[in-house]
Amino acid sequence: MSDPLAQIPLSAIRIFEAAARLSSFTRAAQELGVTQAAVSWQVKALEQRLGLPLFLRLTREVALTAEGQRLARAATEAMTGLRAALNEINGAADGVLTITALPSLAIQWLAPRLGGFQIAHPDIAVRLDTSVSVADLRRGEFDLALRGGRGDWPDMQVTALFRHVQTPLCAPATRDRLGLRDPADLLKAERIGSPDEWAVWFAAAGVEVSGPAAPPGFNADAQTLEVAAALSRDGVALGSPIFFATEIAQGRLVQPFDIAPDYGTGYFLVVPPERARLRKIAAFRDWITAQAAADPVAIRHQRPG
Repeated sequence: MSDPLAQIPLSAIRIFEAAARLSSFTRAAQELGVTQAAVSWQVKALEQRLGLPLFLRLTREVALTAEGQRLARAATEAMTGLRAALNEINGAADGVLTITALPSLAIQWLAPRLGGFQIAHPDIAVRLDTSVSVADLRRGEFDLALRGGRGDWPDMQVTALFRHVQTPLCAPATRDRLGLRDPADLLKAERIGSPDEWAVWFAAAGVEVSGPAAPPGFNADAQTLEVAAALSRDGVALGSPIFFATEIAQGRLVQPFDIAPDYGTGYFLVVPPERARLRKIAAFRDWITAQAAADPVAIRHQRPG
């Protein structure tokens, strides 16, 4: 029996895999650096070789047929394995560890500790990217991600670090000016952060929010920015006592109330399973989980049981 791969160029499989993964010929073309017409032509040629359609052409996107879904699963697995093997062959597997992480997690918690990892592993250089966007780890731009969420990323190996908890934080002078003695006193403060997250905190504190309460004054996509805004604007921001433990211990920030509800999510290390056993990734996973397990503030805020 002849080998069916002998009749199909690898370039066609690569283009098909990208189009299937992105559900778009246009986005596949952008990722691969070719024209949309080239993607369409290669997919059409592949369909003609196989004698069946792989995509349904819709108005603004494409969808896989049943046969296309079957081939896409195999193609993605094959391409992922090839990328991992090529990285190892090219020497990239152990030399540089590339991490994408949420800004506040990276700046407030990881960066002050990262020197310890590099001292323990001087042969591994670390490149840290901070972004709120969820990177596609299958593309190989990053080795691993530090993400916030529920830990339900399909086809990824996920390791829990600690829970997502928040509490009001402000400058000592702000606490004194507002006379913060009861959680309800925060209703008259300029509250910085998501209104929905503030509602969760007030509920945990037993405060009923009704009437013309002061609206939040600023809302960013990173706790670091919101806490900085609170300091500059004499306001109160929601922030993780785990992230800002140093500032609280040094007195630069105060936590007026010992109420830090669990928001039902957490922070996780995420890595494609086929890369999880690479030495540099395994070393970092062991190190960061040990750091999280030893963090006294994180320990105190773990969910009971």
